[in-house]
Amino acid sequence: MDAEAGDAYQNDQESLYLLAKKNFLVTVTGVDGTAVFTEVSGVEASVDVIEFRQGNSGSLSPVKIPGLVKHGNVTLKMGYMLNQQFKTWVQECVSEWSGAIPRQTVNIEMIDINGGEPKETPGGSLIWQLTNAWVTKYLGADLNSTQSNVVIESVELAYEELIIPNWN
Repeated sequence: MDAEAGDAYQNDQESLYLLAKKNFLVTVTGVDGTAVFTEVSGVEASVDVIEFRQGNSGSLSPVKIPGLVKHGNVTLKMGYMLNQQFKTWVQECVSEWSGAIPRQTVNIEMIDINGGEPKETPGGSLIWQLTNAWVTKYLGADLNSTQSNVVIESVELAYEELIIPNWN
């Protein structure tokens, strides 16, 4: 194998190794490409409970009805990024500028990476869709030249609605 072919082989193997360590693909509407993450946390939805009692009610117990649906922020942790456009979107959201925050639909897909190739999990992919999402916080990696840890960055997303399209 010549030197050029050996370098190409090594680069392919390194890319495969980096992907094999991940198990969440994130796509953002309006942002070309896919980002890969090691950890996703904070996907949640809750419904406020409103209690009230009518003045002419014969019961002393309040009636409970559903109120506003609230969503927590989602934190994405990454050790490697495939896509510069995703970083550009993050930059647009957290930079100081006078324009509107670029809200997008974000799809988080859990993938099976056994054998090094992303493939659909049995029963179909599990996808969480966050609508009107935007980056509310970016946390850069702790850099320490005396350690050999993987550089981990994190991004926190605020969103307005959670959709799980194939939740049965």
